Amino acid sequence: MSVLAERGAVDRAAAGHAVVTLGETMALARATEAGSLRHVGSLALGVGGAESNVAIALRRLGVAAGWAGRVGDDPLGQRVVRELRAEGVDVLATVDPAAATGLMLKERPTAATTAVYYYRAGSAGSRLHPDDMPPGWIEDAALLHVTGITALISPTARDAVHAAIQRARAAGVPVSFDINYRSALAPPPVAAPVLRELAEAADLVFGGEDELELIGGTDADAAATALLAGGVAEVIVKRGAAGATARVGADTVDAPGFRIDPVDTVGAGDAFVAGYLSSRLAGDDPATALHRGNTCGAIACLTPGDWEAAPTLREIERFHRAGGDPVQR
Repeated sequence: MSVLAERGAVDRAAAGHAVVTLGETMALARATEAGSLRHVGSLALGVGGAESNVAIALRRLGVAAGWAGRVGDDPLGQRVVRELRAEGVDVLATVDPAAATGLMLKERPTAATTAVYYYRAGSAGSRLHPDDMPPGWIEDAALLHVTGITALISPTARDAVHAAIQRARAAGVPVSFDINYRSALAPPPVAAPVLRELAEAADLVFGGEDELELIGGTDADAAATALLAGGVAEVIVKRGAAGATARVGADTVDAPGFRIDPVDTVGAGDAFVAGYLSSRLAGDDPATALHRGNTCGAIACLTPGDWEAAPTLREIERFHRAGGDPVQR
């Protein structure tokens, strides 16, 4: 039996309880053509953030989802709230009149590459506080999902992540943690102990091989083994186009990736997480969950945007009918 079934998360999700998450969602301006921001002629405006990307992707897969965060008292903050609500996410947004909504700019230096620039220092989202999550919001959830991004954007945001995990554990709500390390937020010596502490407090941990090496101080396999020995129930290693691996107890499950021509890989990891979690919350085994996660990640790469291509279950079926077969290695 999976930890999600043991903790009642599968039953709560089936009954409509939400997967809840918290973090910063920013306005996103992306170039609509290949080339440097020095020269491109137009930008498309949207929103993006790791946690809200996961929430949107979960909703499209039929799982109730809620997001908590702060936005500025400005049109960009209003856009963040509107976009998330339009996707069916339960939004708990604190409007902060003392700070602006954060902004990220995305360019495509070439048709096959993407670069992202963040303008988030002192933003409303970085001022997230433990008090921004009211009583019951976490305690009534099916699952809490957090990321290392939020823990590194500010001390108060880090406090909010820790408080959320403590409340979840006290209420018997499983915790999912995506390491999601961003070097622009903190150098490795600063980030590693922060991210390690959060990983050790989670039930499910997601990370790339380099991220697991960062928090484990050794290779990814040894880091995953140490987390499992310390009480983590599942460690999921994201390998991008090469697929993914789930370590669940003494079992190791590998799933291949897909052959695609990526357009924009930003947000693919978030789509993978949503695919995996949605499948496990439906009671599927790790192999099935990895397959769905890899599928969601691949589809998310096929069009521009952080979350716009996150698929529905029908779109997943269509992808496979069209020949989206796993790479055989």
